[in-house]
Amino acid sequence: MNDQKAAKKSTHPMPVIFDTDPGIDDAMALYLLARHPALDLRAITTVFGNGSIEVTNRNARILAALYQQQVPVAAGAAGPLHDNALREFSSHVHGDDGLGGVADLAERAALGLSPNAQIPALDARPAHQLICDLVNAEPGAITLIAVGPLTNLALALRQDPSIASKVHQVIVMGGAFGTAARCGNVTPVAEANVINDPEAADLVFTADWPVVIVGLDVTQEVVMEESYLASLQGRGGAVGDFLWQATRHYQDFYYGCDGIKGIYAHDASAIAYAIEPEAFTLRSGPVRVAMEGIARGQTIQDFRKPSGAQTPWSGCPAQQVCIGVQAERVLALFDQAFDPAFDLNTDRPAGQGA
Repeated sequence: MNDQKAAKKSTHPMPVIFDTDPGIDDAMALYLLARHPALDLRAITTVFGNGSIEVTNRNARILAALYQQQVPVAAGAAGPLHDNALREFSSHVHGDDGLGGVADLAERAALGLSPNAQIPALDARPAHQLICDLVNAEPGAITLIAVGPLTNLALALRQDPSIASKVHQVIVMGGAFGTAARCGNVTPVAEANVINDPEAADLVFTADWPVVIVGLDVTQEVVMEESYLASLQGRGGAVGDFLWQATRHYQDFYYGCDGIKGIYAHDASAIAYAIEPEAFTLRSGPVRVAMEGIARGQTIQDFRKPSGAQTPWSGCPAQQVCIGVQAERVLALFDQAFDPAFDLNTDRPAGQGA
């Protein structure tokens, strides 16, 4: 997208609640969200996933400060809806601190932005309450972008089912539907965010609100190669150096498991969809999540023509699944966020919380 188009979109930026489990790729996604004039970040809500809720809370607060986002940060679910067992988090992917071992570096960078810089405190409300409050305050306006387990969204729906008719749209990074043999990354069929809470994912996908699922089918097509990541150094103030260092751990993981010399742009792809949906190909049909057995966590879309036979998808709303992406457009969007001339968000106030 050129600057003229971006400026046109910024006239009416999309209000966004970012539900996240930061996470290295979450940190990258949040920077794109914070910088792009087509989007207006209203709040950050945290969830377990890439780390414990304590880790993701800390990281979300650090990133809000580093990216200079004066929005509420609310703590969310520490575990899935129905499973109280002790959990193993993704430290082998994201590091013990969730940010590739450089969370302290990011915190120092954030505090060094100005003499009065602070790491924000958590909002007093739990994440699901903050979601309900903001959605009810602006019916039809808010887009929820969720890039972790979907527990907070499920809890919000349980607390106030009416928000389903008041949300503008829901964009989810999660799931895998087998396009071009892109299947699970935790089991042969299950993707991490969905298998972390399949019950929540099924509730979100079957609710009567518009959902776009940005799954492994497309995110594994968008590879940020090492040279691309290296080019971030020295850009965006301290941010480029931070993301380069954070992605060293992440890249090592992907080289070990998939043999790629780079990283998948999982969560940034969800932000890219919000900005430039025309870069993606969608397929319509109801989506369900397998709950039991070896397929637990598998996302399955029924995109066949209705036959009249009753199935587990009958009566569920059609949702949109991304099955194609113009990867170069996603990569260009993210790179553009580091261009000083692109800093069009400075002419409007930071997102306002309720």
